[in-house]
Amino acid sequence: MHTSFSDEELAFRDEVRAFMRENFTPDLARRLACDKTFKDAQVEWEKKLFAKGWIAPNWPVEYGGTGWTVAEKFIFESERSAAGAADVMPFGLKMLSSVILGFGSEAQKQRFLPKILSSDEWWCQGYSEPGAGSDLAALKTSAELDNGEYVVNGHKIWTSYAHYADWIFCLVRTSKEAKKQQGISFLLIDMNTPGITVKPIVSIDGRHTLNEVFFDDVRVPVENLIGEPGKGWTYAKALLTHERSMAGVADSKRDMREIREWAKQEINGGKPLLEDPLFRKRLTDVEIDLMALEYTELRTLAKAMKGQGPGTESSILKIKGTEIQQAMQELRMDLAGYYAGIVPGELSPEDTGHEFGSSAREKYMYGRASTLYGGSNEIQRGIIAKFVLGL
Repeated sequence: MHTSFSDEELAFRDEVRAFMRENFTPDLARRLACDKTFKDAQVEWEKKLFAKGWIAPNWPVEYGGTGWTVAEKFIFESERSAAGAADVMPFGLKMLSSVILGFGSEAQKQRFLPKILSSDEWWCQGYSEPGAGSDLAALKTSAELDNGEYVVNGHKIWTSYAHYADWIFCLVRTSKEAKKQQGISFLLIDMNTPGITVKPIVSIDGRHTLNEVFFDDVRVPVENLIGEPGKGWTYAKALLTHERSMAGVADSKRDMREIREWAKQEINGGKPLLEDPLFRKRLTDVEIDLMALEYTELRTLAKAMKGQGPGTESSILKIKGTEIQQAMQELRMDLAGYYAGIVPGELSPEDTGHEFGSSAREKYMYGRASTLYGGSNEIQRGIIAKFVLGL
């Protein structure tokens, strides 16, 4: 994509490049890739961004936001991706923060936002349940009032990074009398509260990022309720539009560059795979889709800068962003060939003489979930059909 920048924006781009080069070190990247050192490394990286004042581009300036223009946000994400630097953890900084800023009390803003901003408290998301995923309104985790506290009982699943989290924001059922969407409330729960049990789920990529979370008579102060009882569905929808707005364009562009470079090196029939007409067409098709997605994301950012929240564009970004990610993961697998079948720990890249076979398999396997989390793509198509096409 060709974009013209002003002299000030070009100076900002150079500043971002220098910051990434100096602060996102190879050692930090190595520790982020290891489950045992991931959290410490992620917090270290986020604290560098916090110290620079760059941790929360989408927050209001008065609460620690950057005040960047659409162009500056675009530049920052592009340069972060080009440097291979990690994004921030989204649960507090991108998702919950939008709910607290929009619907939380001033006391809640003062209590929670500073520690989210500084990465001193980590959050996870308690939405999905064994019987309530795409049909989230069917959730059964209950919260009953008792002497000024909510007593929570239930079971959440697919909870990313719950084993690292200090707090969890949960959708809970506080009323069984109203329609199922109207009986849901939005509750903030300290993960150290007695009665909470976290059990790991090791996914098919061999890594532990997912968990089950069980609540057994967990007592939560009533002041941890966001907004009004029974309005949690409204707040959850606002949060999900922010989750679905994460199209991952910058990271996909970096992945595309990597795929193109590997395709120059992988030999098929005596020629680089990049010269294979069929592979090159597939690669070009994905690049065209990615360019169109980037323009759509920029339009959404422009609306946000005018104070307009993301609407049905979020569903479009979510669908196309995840489909593009999966298409690139399939291209990686084709590039890796039989090297993608080597089990981690059996042979190293030095043993096989192949650098990215293992990572291609991991990305492909974990990436199968991208069209499910945040609301499955089938659900997103239903939203578009109803609110855009009027069907």
